[in-house]
Amino acid sequence: MFFSAFPGGIHPPENKHTKKSGFSNLPVPPICYIPLKQHIGAPALPLVKPGDIVEEGQLIGEASEALSANVHSSVPGSVVEIKEMPTVFGAGSVVVIESGGSFNTSQPPAQPPNVEDFTKDEILKAVHTAGIVGLGGASFPTAVKLSPPQDSNVDTFLVNGSECEPYLTADDMLMNTFPSEIITGVRLAMRAIGVNKAIIGVEDNKSGAAAALKKALKELNPPEDISVKLLRTKYPQGAEKQLIYSLTKRKVPAGGLPFMAGVIVQNVSTVFAIHGAVLMNKPLYERYATVSGSLVRNPGNYKIRAGTSLRDVAESCGGLTGDPAKIIIGGPMCGISVTDMSVSVVKSTSGILFLSKDDVYTGRDYAPCIRCGHCVSVCPIGLLPCDVARAAEKFRFDLINALHPFDCVMCGSCAFRCPSLRPLPHFIMEARERIIKAKQAATDSSSLETYHSRYGEHINKEERADHA
Repeated sequence: MFFSAFPGGIHPPENKHTKKSGFSNLPVPPICYIPLKQHIGAPALPLVKPGDIVEEGQLIGEASEALSANVHSSVPGSVVEIKEMPTVFGAGSVVVIESGGSFNTSQPPAQPPNVEDFTKDEILKAVHTAGIVGLGGASFPTAVKLSPPQDSNVDTFLVNGSECEPYLTADDMLMNTFPSEIITGVRLAMRAIGVNKAIIGVEDNKSGAAAALKKALKELNPPEDISVKLLRTKYPQGAEKQLIYSLTKRKVPAGGLPFMAGVIVQNVSTVFAIHGAVLMNKPLYERYATVSGSLVRNPGNYKIRAGTSLRDVAESCGGLTGDPAKIIIGGPMCGISVTDMSVSVVKSTSGILFLSKDDVYTGRDYAPCIRCGHCVSVCPIGLLPCDVARAAEKFRFDLINALHPFDCVMCGSCAFRCPSLRPLPHFIMEARERIIKAKQAATDSSSLETYHSRYGEHINKEERADHA
């Protein structure tokens, strides 16, 4: 039986050519480029300096604020330098390490501890110490997410096993390969949150993964109420609000967070990392990811160390058959496009796509909106993407608040269906940035009249001058 899906959404070509690719280890890179910011929030503070000798898994960057995450060395070796480099999160400080020395081998303890042996505080401390962040792409510090406000009445833990982005198959393979570890990670997360119910949502194009998880549940027979539910394959099924609605019929309030609907959501890769952190004291310095695209000679699912450059990833996968027209970190719908092969893998890198010009549309520029309504019909939130984009395009940022641009989940469904090829998410993001800019400009006065004056006139005038 399927759980009913959320409204809207699309069915893009799956292109999951690596679906049956078992995990392989990419070689250790000779030089590692480890960013101190691999997460939402403040960058970690460096704990090493040039010339220092580091071990695999050593803490080299300490969380600087509550919303931050620890960073560990993914290789043993010596610190060459700390410098500014391009990263997935923009230019930032990167610890450059030359690999060398002996590697640690993580082994499960001879007497595996029970989930019941750990208190909530011990689990949260282990997760924080290991530097775990959301591995579905959001990279929000996990220890913070597992600590909702006490008055939030969270009663359910949801696990995202949908992996709805085209090309990506690493989560699918993870569920097939490590189902027991994932179930144990779910139990640990439930214990940290303080709930007794969890649902693992898996799209129906991953029925093998769902079967593996159900088999592990039967064998482990945990005391908690944990179930695996099949979801209709539809993008963006993995977005938090859509997953919550599909599995519970609850709606997150506009501008709100999942805990306001009584749930916490984590990705299957994240709960797998929680298992490693709590039971094996393993920091998060490597991850399973999909390397794909028509230019990769040996596409597949690989375990990759954080700090491995895209250049080294490509070479380790047999090289590329041509110059990429686009390189995407993550999936093609919500991923980040980069142009520099020196950018390195980080904790949240779920996939790396090397796409040719045949994979990427390079035809005419976008055209004016024809008011066809396709973007409205596929919007999973029920917004009017065409109107937000038109207001942003005309610099009418004074009209946009009423169109709720901050409710947009940036899934790109609207742009996928637009016959005029309009970059609607780009316009919506621009609208958000300008609204924030206007609010910041008005912080020196609490006058609503002053705010609207700056919001509706100053910003528009500035933007028109920029585009004159």
